[in-house]
Amino acid sequence: MSDNSKKWFYLAILSLIWGSSFILIKKGLVGLTSFQVASLRIIFAATVIFLYSYNSLKKIPRESWKWILITAYTGTFFPVYLISYGQTEIESGLASIITTITPINTLLVGIIFFSLTYTTKQLLGLFIGLVGAILLIYEASEANFSINIYYSFFIYMTTVGYAASVNLIKNYLTNISPEAVTAGIFISISPPALIVLFLSDFSSLNFQDSNVISSIVFVFILGVFSSAIAQTLFNKFVKIASPLFASAVTYTMPIVAIFWATLDGETLTLMQFFATAIILAGVYMVNKKKKI
Repeated sequence: MSDNSKKWFYLAILSLIWGSSFILIKKGLVGLTSFQVASLRIIFAATVIFLYSYNSLKKIPRESWKWILITAYTGTFFPVYLISYGQTEIESGLASIITTITPINTLLVGIIFFSLTYTTKQLLGLFIGLVGAILLIYEASEANFSINIYYSFFIYMTTVGYAASVNLIKNYLTNISPEAVTAGIFISISPPALIVLFLSDFSSLNFQDSNVISSIVFVFILGVFSSAIAQTLFNKFVKIASPLFASAVTYTMPIVAIFWATLDGETLTLMQFFATAIILAGVYMVNKKKKI
């Protein structure tokens, strides 16, 4: 499979996995607090990664651990807690929509800190995608007045972390195997996640409650697929794609997330379908560069 084919393959798989993460978070919040959801997600992911990638940690050069740690906290630890907290008041479909801002922040972070180059067509694609995202957000807020739109700020802050992460991986960690990078990230953030879980009174939960048990199961699925497996795939994705195209996965995730949200009873309008088509057009234009 050529690198170009692999890029689109990774885009599709990651869109499916990460697009499903929003409904899993929503289901996890039924019986758990946002801090418990986020902590368990990290712990489950770290455990699975430790079991199959422990030896890969030895392949990380000592000088690269600085970038592993920075990437771990900016791109995974804080965003995991922010997205869970934001979804206590924001519906899963809308939360996924807000993350479409990630490529915009990726471009800005890349230009400011990493001398990222881009073409006019890519910039136009980002703008078109942003227009589609704004239409989606407007329609979602109009369709449901019960949401607290201010909590969208916490979702937005995750996009800043994702933007920094993709640039850091592309610039400093592509010489390390994706499995090793993923292992380093989750091993680094699991100790504070354990502390947060302990402080959240997790042990005092009623484990006879079916809501608690089902929420833990949903978070386990979230940790294994949306964190452990998806992070490894994303690291492989970044190796062969530009930061802009890699971050464009956040443009396609809402398609999957809105599908699950609709099945769960959340509202979806014809305008949102139209806005989704605009977003896909933006993704295509982001990819219009000879070498990505």
